[in-house]
Amino acid sequence: HCWMPFSPQTFSFVFNGKLPDSRRSRGRNYEAELQRCRPEVALVEFGDYHPLKPIMVTDTKTRHGARKGSTSSSSSSSSSVPPDPLSSMLDGTDPLSMFAAASASETPDLGRKRKEKEEEAVGADFEPWSSKRGEILARFTTTEKLSINLFMGSDRGKAPSPGSSAVSEKVRTRLEELDDLEEGSQRELLNLSQQDYANRIEELNQSLKEAWASDQKVKALKIVIQCSKLLSDTSVIQFYPSKFVLITDILDTFGQLVYDRIWSMCSDPRPLPDSFTVDDVNDTAKETCLNWFFKIASIRELLPRLYVEAAILKCNRFLNKSGIQETLPRLTAMIKGIGDPLVAAYTRAYLCRPLLTEMMERCKKLGNNALLLNSVMRAFRPEFVADRATDFIGMIKDCDEAGFPKHLLFGSLGRSLACADPPESERLTILNEAWKVITKVRSPRDYVNCAEIWVEFTCRHFTKREVNTILADIIKHMTPDRAFEDAYSQLQSVIRKILTYFHDFSVLFSMERFLPFLDMFQKDSVRVEVCRSIMEIFIKHQLDLTRDPVILNAMLHICKTMHDSVNALTLEDERRSLALLIIGFIRMVSFGRDFEQQLSFCVEARATFCNLEPVLVQLIHACAAYSFITIPSLSSIFSRLSLYLLSGQVALANQCLSQADAFLKAAVSILPEVPRSISVEGKLRSSESFLLDFTNNFLAMLLVVPDHPEHGVLYLVRGLLNMVQDYTWEDNSDAKVRVYVSALPLLAAMGQETYVYSVPKVDSNETLYGGDPKFLSEINKLCETLIGQILDHLKVLGRDEGTRRQGALAFSLFGVLLAHGDLRNNKLSQLAVNLWNLSHKHGHCEPRVSVRTLEFVKHQAQQPDMSHLSDTVQRLTLQSRT
Repeated sequence: HCWMPFSPQTFSFVFNGKLPDSRRSRGRNYEAELQRCRPEVALVEFGDYHPLKPIMVTDTKTRHGARKGSTSSSSSSSSSVPPDPLSSMLDGTDPLSMFAAASASETPDLGRKRKEKEEEAVGADFEPWSSKRGEILARFTTTEKLSINLFMGSDRGKAPSPGSSAVSEKVRTRLEELDDLEEGSQRELLNLSQQDYANRIEELNQSLKEAWASDQKVKALKIVIQCSKLLSDTSVIQFYPSKFVLITDILDTFGQLVYDRIWSMCSDPRPLPDSFTVDDVNDTAKETCLNWFFKIASIRELLPRLYVEAAILKCNRFLNKSGIQETLPRLTAMIKGIGDPLVAAYTRAYLCRPLLTEMMERCKKLGNNALLLNSVMRAFRPEFVADRATDFIGMIKDCDEAGFPKHLLFGSLGRSLACADPPESERLTILNEAWKVITKVRSPRDYVNCAEIWVEFTCRHFTKREVNTILADIIKHMTPDRAFEDAYSQLQSVIRKILTYFHDFSVLFSMERFLPFLDMFQKDSVRVEVCRSIMEIFIKHQLDLTRDPVILNAMLHICKTMHDSVNALTLEDERRSLALLIIGFIRMVSFGRDFEQQLSFCVEARATFCNLEPVLVQLIHACAAYSFITIPSLSSIFSRLSLYLLSGQVALANQCLSQADAFLKAAVSILPEVPRSISVEGKLRSSESFLLDFTNNFLAMLLVVPDHPEHGVLYLVRGLLNMVQDYTWEDNSDAKVRVYVSALPLLAAMGQETYVYSVPKVDSNETLYGGDPKFLSEINKLCETLIGQILDHLKVLGRDEGTRRQGALAFSLFGVLLAHGDLRNNKLSQLAVNLWNLSHKHGHCEPRVSVRTLEFVKHQAQQPDMSHLSDTVQRLTLQSRT
């Protein structure tokens, strides 16, 4: 009995096959690459540095009244500034400069308290302008070059005319300085990037603060006027919203400075209360406030005059009881004089920005206010809209359907409610009122656009019953005329929103309309994408193993949809991605100790997912685990051994190395349990023949099993031989030695550069060791040990008069040496001749077998690489029986 290869029915091999060399990726040092990607640090001498240095500044023209040496920008705060004409001529008696010290001493707490008080008027959920600012700057960008045109005054002073009064002189001086704003030199900054433009505007903002702090109020006003004029330029229209934000920052700064200054003038001897009236304002503060409005009214151009007055609009509180109510209509009418509609629209936006309460009241009063109402819901924070959702619904009901469809208004409302929660007691009413309108929309496109928005609100606050009702209504509207084919993106959004809020898949799949909703995805690519999204959420959130039949049936249907999309054109990455998702589902299925159910599921899954090899491997893993658990429960020891070996072969054929290793070790471990006799058809028979068959098959299997990296060289072979040595064999039995003889061909095959057979995609020891001398040395040592054990047993048989057994065993060992040994070695050649003679010594060898063997050796000796057998053949003689 020599070693035996696996039968084709149980195992598949590639003869003389070699696996291709593995590729290696480029070696990378990620830390070094990260350092190279970082910007270099350059030291800057701040004394020489100025952000405008790389910008080309050109004098395009000089208007009348300019003189040499005039400043190019009010942001150059480091340059020497001539005295303020107003403060120098009035000797500090000008109301604009009287309380400079008082304004500087105002505590930050007062400003903060006033700000908090103002926020209370619109509610804590009102989104401040500062939060919108960043969004606008990030959204509206440009790569085009920008420019800034600045018209700064000449700062010239004029001597007073003889005989003029102090009052008329004061007025003339102020008007002349304001004229300088119009008649100064023009400077144009060209080729500015967006960042350069923003930096330049920020410098002007800082210059405004510095001018104000140094009591140069006229210079501060000049900066505000010139910045306001920049808003008339719409040449780079996509950047205009960001320009509006940057420049209105300067206007806001100026307005706050003026307001704080007047406020501080009223704080002596005690602070002004938050709910002050005009009667609480002293005359000096009123005069200063009125002076500012007169000065702004002297600005000749409409646009800067509007913006600057709007910036100090809230200062009207210091002058009259009605505050801004009388001023707003006048400013609104003035905006009609702006010719550019974009500039006019943004001017209105700036005028309305503090005026949320007034806008809400106007929305309620106007008859056809749908467009304005929609703009309010889209612009303000979701929390603000959610807290007033009932009010908004009432206003939507009162809107004229012809001017602006109500479903669009409900869509805007739904977007806000998807991000913020309305009062809990109002949620059901809100949903019912909204859906009454949505479900009546006739156009499938308009309907699904609105329904898709409200699905999220429904999922956030309601149960599966309400969500199932929504799904049923969507199916009802989108099924006729296959309208769903034009709305896949919206329907996908519905699925994503449901999956965001429903992670319990037993609840999800218990919705009657969920799977019918999936049936609307008729396009293959879209259907697979939807199934993929469901699987990703399942794998992410399904933490516990499941055997729920509702989940299993639905998930098998979804996985089958993904599997059936695979064809010959499917990319390998796509195959791998789908396989991983299906494997993730299979791993979450467990029937506990119900092994029959587990095996049934694996069989069904294998038949369903036969086109994806990784899934089949995973099923092999599952089946291997099932086999490993159930095999020990079998009563027949040989059934257990056969199944362990067969399971190990299947696992190895599917690249499940750890499972194959576990099966083989389990088989070796139960060898001592094999009884010496077994019952066959009611009769006791020796078990040696069965055990020998098993060990021969096991040895043939070991050729392709790679060594475990932690257990040493040939650890399975050594473990088997140790078990064979320790097993209690029958008396007068040669079975143990025959196992040793069968092990020799295995060891000889392991020493080859290329193995006689291999398992696809499995690296055997030929690849792992690559003919390493230490590995070959271990094989030779083990062979010597086995041959020594066999020869010792042959000697024992000679003494015990077991000549027939001795002859048969010697002839078997001769056949092994002839087939696998290197007979060019004189010692080995002599051993082969001795074994031949020993096998024929007592005439127990079958003559026909001997003759055929000798003829085979002679034929082999004629081969070019086997000529060394010629000498051996001459020493092999046939002995006749006597």
